[in-house]
Amino acid sequence: MSRSGVIVVGDVVVDVLARALEPPAVGSDATARVRVTGGGSGGNVAAWLARAGIPATLVARVGDDSFGRDQRAQLQAADVDCRLATDAALPTGAIVVIVTPDGERTMYPDRGANLALAPADVEAAPFDTAAHLHVAGYTLLANGSRPAALHAIRRAREQGLSVSVDPSSAQPLRVAGADAFLHWTRGIASCLPNLEEARVLTGCHDSKDVARCLAGAYPEVVVTLGADGALWSDGTNMIHRDAAVSEDAPNVDWTGADGSRGAHGIDSTGAGDAFTAGWLAARLTGAEVHAALAAAAALAAVAVATSGARPPPRAHTRPPSG
Repeated sequence: MSRSGVIVVGDVVVDVLARALEPPAVGSDATARVRVTGGGSGGNVAAWLARAGIPATLVARVGDDSFGRDQRAQLQAADVDCRLATDAALPTGAIVVIVTPDGERTMYPDRGANLALAPADVEAAPFDTAAHLHVAGYTLLANGSRPAALHAIRRAREQGLSVSVDPSSAQPLRVAGADAFLHWTRGIASCLPNLEEARVLTGCHDSKDVARCLAGAYPEVVVTLGADGALWSDGTNMIHRDAAVSEDAPNVDWTGADGSRGAHGIDSTGAGDAFTAGWLAARLTGAEVHAALAAAAALAAVAVATSGARPPPRAHTRPPSG
């Protein structure tokens, strides 16, 4: 039987995105541009996978509220196969995201219904036909949703799917503990942390030492380095890839419906999720490491040039050059 597509088990939230236009004025006002967008690492990865042409099924939990209904509709419009459970008691998760003028972000989450994701919710996923499972780390790090994430990993192994994980965020990772995370994810094929998360997991500081050390726990590691690109390692070999700009992604629907490319508003929100999606899309379609890193960096660059964490609404697809 031929398998295809990716199951993403993760979170769906509403991002209240405040992009600061000037430095903060403590105790006073500072100008910002504020908008409400879809977010959550699970939803973001699924949306970017779909934009990259990979069938994506999202398993998550939302509240029985307008935010939950809006998120379901937005993800379906992005061609994501939504297997979203509805929680009658908890609201859809929300995160206040503060983006400073240099493009960096600080997040204040209320995880809401995400914390109640259950193993029974995971059973809605097409484990019998999918090729890969990706687990967003937030689902593993939270006590309430961890059984669902571990159940998904077990089901994927039973069905012979490859599995990847991203640790999601350094501070929740510190709280949960590096040893616990490594135990929960033992045997997973690939781990995709950012540098700070990888430092938490390894206790190392230098990026190459971090990648090499973490590759002792996973067959394949990709450590994202922000503006410095990314490092791949399998424990023996190491490859560095520089960051990209959005023009390096010729086959992605990178222009918004309003014709805007986001060039005047750099925003790193969702860039790591886009990188993960670009990497998975390339590797699952047979790309070797160099090509997969290039594809991942290119999709992350599109995310940085986009306000918000998910792909802009479809306008057109740029044709391949040549």
